[in-house]
Amino acid sequence: MKRITSALLVAFNLSTPAMAQDIALSDVQLKKLGISTAPLPPKQQGELSGMPAQVVIPGNQLFTVSTPLAAMVEQTLVGVGDSVRKGEVLATLQSPALAEAQRGLLQASTQSQLAKENLLRDEQLWKDGIISESRLRATQSQQREAEASISERRQALKLSGMSNSAIEQLQHNNQLSSLLSITSPIDGVILEKTASAGQRLDAAIPLFKVARLDPLGLEIQIPLASVRNLKVGANVTIPAFNAKGKLTAIGRSLSGGNQTILVRATIKEGTANLRPGQFVEATIGVSSNASSQWNIANSALARLNNQAVIFVKTPKGFRTESVTILSEGAQKSVISGTFKGDEQVAVQGVSALKSSAMGIGGGE
Repeated sequence: MKRITSALLVAFNLSTPAMAQDIALSDVQLKKLGISTAPLPPKQQGELSGMPAQVVIPGNQLFTVSTPLAAMVEQTLVGVGDSVRKGEVLATLQSPALAEAQRGLLQASTQSQLAKENLLRDEQLWKDGIISESRLRATQSQQREAEASISERRQALKLSGMSNSAIEQLQHNNQLSSLLSITSPIDGVILEKTASAGQRLDAAIPLFKVARLDPLGLEIQIPLASVRNLKVGANVTIPAFNAKGKLTAIGRSLSGGNQTILVRATIKEGTANLRPGQFVEATIGVSSNASSQWNIANSALARLNNQAVIFVKTPKGFRTESVTILSEGAQKSVISGTFKGDEQVAVQGVSALKSSAMGIGGGE
């Protein structure tokens, strides 16, 4: 074994990084080179941690509220961030097209009433043998067409935002109104508002986006090599925001040049701590027969000849230990390797140890 006495480390050149190699160092050299150690973190079984993810709203919880008819915005009653209840009025509009649709319903109601009276009369005349059966069938057809016209007009008014009670009241009172109330389709929160008082809008122009924010969705980017150990239903956590959920879907195609798979999760606990569009780091439980896993700081990792290694403290210095990186996060990575669990590993000054392992520098 070669002793190292200069400030720049000299050690054996590693011909095979996968094999453990010793690097002799004194306490004085450790201090000069700024090398410090820390205990190997507790064993992690069945986890992928530090996975980049984005909080999203599930598609079935997001609604766009639009203008059903051409109209002018009279008043908006809510703003972005407001909580609303299903059926709550969000805005009022003035729409001449609504009054025209109401007039159409009243006309259809009049025609339907006349068709009913004609049918009652012709049924009696047919029983008395005064008119032919073909005349009766023609009258029946006219009555059915009148009923269909009423149904069509009522449905058009429903699509315009009128409730069943409002339509019944219209037919009873025969009073037209151009006032159109826009209501919320769900209990939720206003995410977007594009309408303002006095604005004139065509039909089908978006006014509000309303969403239910519990539960929330999570879209996670997973390295291809790690996907094989994932299963739908696995536990998903966001440790920084104390949120939890379950894995719901695993993608089948790779995304772009980063060779990752998109997986989705539903977060049901801790949603109040999250915001749609927020970027977070997620941890996913995996089912695997792989060797023991360890959550280690990225500063402790080095690469020698394309092999990931860490430096384990020994009585005379350090030795290299090859590891497999299962997942890499912003601050920490999950590795697999053969360790007892009580090892001390270098977490600072790793570049000096790497230089030594590569045989760079001079020695005595």
